[in-house]
Amino acid sequence: MVTLDVRPQLLDALSALRDRVASVRLPLPLPGAPRARQTRAELLAQLDDYLVPRLKAPEAPMLAVVGGSTGAGKSTLVNSLVGRQVSEAGVLRPTTRTPVLVCHPDDHHWFAGMRVLPDLMRVWVPHEEEEPPAKSRARPRDRGYGHTHATREMRIETVSTLPRGLALLDAPDIDSLVVENRTLAAELICAADVWVMVTTASRYADAVPWHLLRTAKQYKATLITVLDRVPHQVLAEVSRQYGALLTKAGLGDVPRFTVPELPESAGGGGLLPASAVAPLYAWLAHHAQDPAARQYAVGRTALGALDSLGRRMPELASAVAAQHAAAVRLTSAVEDAYRREGKRVRGRLDHGAVLAGDALTRWRGYPLDTTPDELLDSLAESLAALLQCAVAAADERIAEAWRREPAAGAVALPAPDREAGERIGMAVRRWRRVLEELAEEEVAKLDKQPAPDPDGVAALLVAALLGGKRARPAGEKLAERIGAQAALRLRDRGGELVGDHLDQVLRAERDRRLAPLEALEVSPEPQAELIAALSVLQKER
Repeated sequence: MVTLDVRPQLLDALSALRDRVASVRLPLPLPGAPRARQTRAELLAQLDDYLVPRLKAPEAPMLAVVGGSTGAGKSTLVNSLVGRQVSEAGVLRPTTRTPVLVCHPDDHHWFAGMRVLPDLMRVWVPHEEEEPPAKSRARPRDRGYGHTHATREMRIETVSTLPRGLALLDAPDIDSLVVENRTLAAELICAADVWVMVTTASRYADAVPWHLLRTAKQYKATLITVLDRVPHQVLAEVSRQYGALLTKAGLGDVPRFTVPELPESAGGGGLLPASAVAPLYAWLAHHAQDPAARQYAVGRTALGALDSLGRRMPELASAVAAQHAAAVRLTSAVEDAYRREGKRVRGRLDHGAVLAGDALTRWRGYPLDTTPDELLDSLAESLAALLQCAVAAADERIAEAWRREPAAGAVALPAPDREAGERIGMAVRRWRRVLEELAEEEVAKLDKQPAPDPDGVAALLVAALLGGKRARPAGEKLAERIGAQAALRLRDRGGELVGDHLDQVLRAERDRRLAPLEALEVSPEPQAELIAALSVLQKER
């Protein structure tokens, strides 16, 4: 006997696991990412649509979802089982098809709310003896897809000919040309206690239905198959061949029902004779009403779905780990590029790279042909140019490293930044002003008359800090003007400011390159949280 465990601790563990799955983000285009995103969506659908609601309400009606390929006769089969046209039949249907759930009037409350399939709006059309209720517009549950399926609907029909405790759901075609219909069909099937897979004599070997059959076997779901529209003259042979295929696939013990091809099978709203669907109806009614049979059918599917989490969750956790590893590689490429360029800039400063070109000409003409302000301007421009070259070189290094990373497709490669020069120039001007103020403060402390010109002190200080060996005379002239102690104090403080300034400029540009990657919020925590939540669930099992 299969028994469902509905202890509160198990439900809490399952709900926590669901939240961990919902928090997973897989934005980087790694080779296994599409499959991992599909796994995440399937897990959320199965948890939201089936496992959590079934364990919370084990007494709820048994839901049998009727799925199959286009033209398999699913709707005609459902209509014939309930004895009334509740689902539109026929091969030619609207592009978007609303699934139809049929249940006994006494079971209507189980499906009118959002207990199962919480992202589908409820719609039901009253019959003449009923008051016309409005559409059920409960808000669909957000599964974290980045969008909601607020326009998707499920129509609910009630018929007294269906036994209490049984609900049938006619799903869209699993091979529909409309992607949304195929996705919805898969979600609905995963919400079932019983998977009813319908195929035909001409299509029973098609790949798509067999994929779902293998999935049902993998999940250990309660499964029945219907071989529909079988011509009388080949009924025995086709049934034998189909049975042999099922046996070969390890599904030989799956209940199998054969429905012969009849005039009503052509569609258009006709109902099959009751005798044609009587064995299938009897099986469904027995498993819905007999406590032992119901417990086995429902429990087998629920426990199979629970067991499947142990296989699928580690796969999802592995995909999360791969995302984080790729994000670390991308981040490291940026950090390494800017770290190398920062080290190179300091080396060039030590060798007097700033004191070149116009700045060197100005220095040689100082103070006879160059004013302190002109010297400061040329030194600031030369420093800004050095920093701009460093940023451009770092970006080239990053682009080269990212081209080797498939994950980089989710973020834009560093491109020439026209605004970088303006940002760096502004930062250098602010730093220059800080040094000028520092020189003014030091001059104000001197007990010397006449006091040295603060602008001249600032010009000598900046030249000494940025000029390397070429500007050694600048340090000597600075000591002559303000004294050796004051000059040493000023150069020490100025040197700290130079180092801080270089770090700030390069760090700001580095952070701008990292911002798009950080916005993806790829972190290692979800992997550990998934494994921990699964561990708690397995412990409660």
